[in-house]
Amino acid sequence: MRFIHPLTPTTPPPDPDLVGAKAHGLFTLLNLGFPVPSGFVISTEACRTFLHDGRFPEDLSSELSEALSDLAASAPDRHETGQPYRGAGQPPTVDGPLLVSVRSGAAVSMPGMMNTLLNVVSTALTDLAPPPHAAPSFERASPKVATRGSDKADITDAVSFAETSDSETPDLETSDLADAAGTNAAAGKGDSAVRSAVEAVFSSWNTARAVTYRELHDISHDLGTAVIVQAMVFGDRDRHSGSGVAFSRDPSTGERVVYGDVLFGHQGEDVVSGRFPTRPLIDLAGRESLVWAELVGALELLERHFRDVCHVEFTYESGRLWLLQVRPGGLSGRAAVRAAVEMADEGLIDRRTALNRVTPRQLKAAHTPRIRLDGTVDVVARGVGASPGVATGRIAVTADQAARMAAHGPVILARPHTSPLDMHGLAAAAGIVTTVGGPTSHAAVVARSMGKPSVVSAAAIEVDTTAGCVRTSGRVLTEGTVITIDGLGGEVVLGSPEITTGDTDPHLARLLTWAEEAIDKGTT
Repeated sequence: MRFIHPLTPTTPPPDPDLVGAKAHGLFTLLNLGFPVPSGFVISTEACRTFLHDGRFPEDLSSELSEALSDLAASAPDRHETGQPYRGAGQPPTVDGPLLVSVRSGAAVSMPGMMNTLLNVVSTALTDLAPPPHAAPSFERASPKVATRGSDKADITDAVSFAETSDSETPDLETSDLADAAGTNAAAGKGDSAVRSAVEAVFSSWNTARAVTYRELHDISHDLGTAVIVQAMVFGDRDRHSGSGVAFSRDPSTGERVVYGDVLFGHQGEDVVSGRFPTRPLIDLAGRESLVWAELVGALELLERHFRDVCHVEFTYESGRLWLLQVRPGGLSGRAAVRAAVEMADEGLIDRRTALNRVTPRQLKAAHTPRIRLDGTVDVVARGVGASPGVATGRIAVTADQAARMAAHGPVILARPHTSPLDMHGLAAAAGIVTTVGGPTSHAAVVARSMGKPSVVSAAAIEVDTTAGCVRTSGRVLTEGTVITIDGLGGEVVLGSPEITTGDTDPHLARLLTWAEEAIDKGTT
């Protein structure tokens, strides 16, 4: 049995139960001719065996070594950029170690719930040290992954901040990397860091946050995760590099417009973590017109291929676009209704498909309430509405507090940004507000998946976890103060204002008419 599958065009793509939904999407991207970084996938079967036996399955170690050797040999040629993918900022003449990402990818999407490790050194590190003029960029290229020998604990502790940690992982110094070079070379285990990273991803299937997410979404605990290993591409290489998340339609409203977030000069984890104030995706058009045109064309083609709203993660390096993931849009209820109706009007799907595509929870959430904004309402902050709906509750400034306080009534979780470690608090909260991050940040994506109102980028709010309060406009709102958030308009209001039922949604009215007609015809 082969546990590893190279990322190459394959028709049809491998079964997502075998390679995971994320890798299945990558195979589809390759089949459609889109640029995807070189790599390979370790199957869910390997994960299940590892979790059952507590060790790598027989033959996986030799397969992994072989796959890494093939990747190291092919990555520069496959990328065809004129620059080796071996460390951001290194000149083409420097043949540094190949850096790879090691990502989870279950058959059912579990955004951010398992470990992801970036910038993992995949080869023996005997030629690691870059020239002095390249050292600062090289340090930036390898910030979060420990490579001290084959110590699994170091690797596990170094998982990407964006995916698994609520506290900054210190950057490694060049001296640390040099010490690692000697350790790995002496041990003759050039692929030990990747193996440890794979083990860390396998093990993260059973973390508390992942278990909680599966229970909330009725996902089987027996599936296991695939692991995707790819050559790194760097959104922080130079002034013509960046990363972002893009939707083929607005995930909050369903409007047919390319929508998303972008960060210039950053890697992808900075976008999805919510730690940084992102830019609207449209800003990419004025800065990198060729990348923008290629991205828009890709979204249009992918939407026609899948006949559904698509969500892609991308990095562009030195002006060249790379697609890292494609999946269904993850729409709010209101957006799901509008997208289904308009896609039927456009001929992408038929009416029966439109009716079947909108879930009962999305249908219920499509009746979007709003805060009645009149002269009596005390608006303490405004942000970006990331998940429609209105929620009222007492302020909690940590996930632990939200989980405790929710036993005695609704709470609003207020955080600078959220991470998967906040999963128990996100599950307990009636609504979520963050001070930074955009509509594609972790808080926004999780809120939409749960059908909970969310406001992000409420910059006027300062969350003080030490004092247990929220500060805004010279006022202090202590934990337990009642606030209300509007996940469509982006308002954060003191107290419990009057709520309206929202405007009549013409798309919802049409969908319900189609449902009545189908019932009359007996075609549902």
